[in-house]
Amino acid sequence: MSKLMISLLAATGMAFAGAVIAADTGISRDDYKARVDQAAQQFKVDKDNCKSMSGNAKDVCMEAAYKNTDAARYDARVAHVEAEYAVAKEKCDDQTGNAKDVCVKEAKAAEVKGKADAKVNKVSSETQHQASAKTASARADAAEDKRDAEYKVAIEKCDSFAGAAKDRCVKDAKARYGKT
Repeated sequence: MSKLMISLLAATGMAFAGAVIAADTGISRDDYKARVDQAAQQFKVDKDNCKSMSGNAKDVCMEAAYKNTDAARYDARVAHVEAEYAVAKEKCDDQTGNAKDVCVKEAKAAEVKGKADAKVNKVSSETQHQASAKTASARADAAEDKRDAEYKVAIEKCDSFAGAAKDRCVKDAKARYGKT
């Protein structure tokens, strides 16, 4: 089967799966399309950033652009650093003596620094995701607290009624605020 045919089948399958996901999550078709377009544009930008690389470093970079995960981005950064180190080390071979030793040490220092920066970026991204989860949890807790407070206000307002009117008011408040 040709690569074109495989690509078309994959695209059709992804479009179908996307429509199902959009239906399940309750987002509109236009919102879904906007998100897909945004992801495609980001992929193109990430892919363009890989053009200056070659060999394995380019493959890892392309995989990172495709996967779009913290781990894949970390692997791409490390592969890029290692590729730069290999090139720098080859350039050092043109030198001799102490100049060559210094050149190799500088290349190694740049590699270590690059890997350290990649690790910091990975941890920073993980921390941001954890912070996002904590923020989402805090927002959910705040929404529940607000709903409880509004329910108490509604129940308090029901106290101004008597008999069946009060019972109906309480029942409506419970239904509105999800209380049983």
